[in-house]
Amino acid sequence: MEIVTTPDPRLRQKSTKANPGDPEIAAIIKAMKQDCLEWEKEHIHELSAAMAAPQLGANKRIIIVRNDFDNKENNEFTALLNPEVIKTDGKIITDFEGCLSVPYYYGKVPRPEKAKIKAELEDGTPVRIKADGFLARTLLHEIDHLNGVLFIDHIKDQKDAFYKMNDEGDLEPVDYDAEIKNNKDLFPDD
Repeated sequence: MEIVTTPDPRLRQKSTKANPGDPEIAAIIKAMKQDCLEWEKEHIHELSAAMAAPQLGANKRIIIVRNDFDNKENNEFTALLNPEVIKTDGKIITDFEGCLSVPYYYGKVPRPEKAKIKAELEDGTPVRIKADGFLARTLLHEIDHLNGVLFIDHIKDQKDAFYKMNDEGDLEPVDYDAEIKNNKDLFPDD
């Protein structure tokens, strides 16, 4: 499967329920894990932390999240089916986010520092997750995908919020007027 990128309209669709135990769901999860790791091989300075099924053109309520954000050698992911945000809490923290479906660009995105999520594991086992920091941000980002929302939709003050990664792996601001403002791949409806 190929990673779907902006402005593909499939990224703006709401996803439908994923049925645990369905062989189609297992195949989608397998493809998601493989594609995350393949993408990562080509992006040496970046970590493929998570993915949502719509990013592969499968509009099912499935996300995968890497088990260890600090160890790029750990290639294990946990699949969550039908995740829902129960509650968010704490301060709103603005931090960098990137996305496999918004290639080359990063943005400063405000999100709550804590989130409570309910979901099902691949076998149907219900789980509840209390997350904070990067894990909360990652879960909220991926659940947004299931609702047709991209991280760029959360950026209100766009002028100083977009970045690109240089060859050394550092983020550098981009010229909003020259590179972002009229970019129909990022904002096709503007």
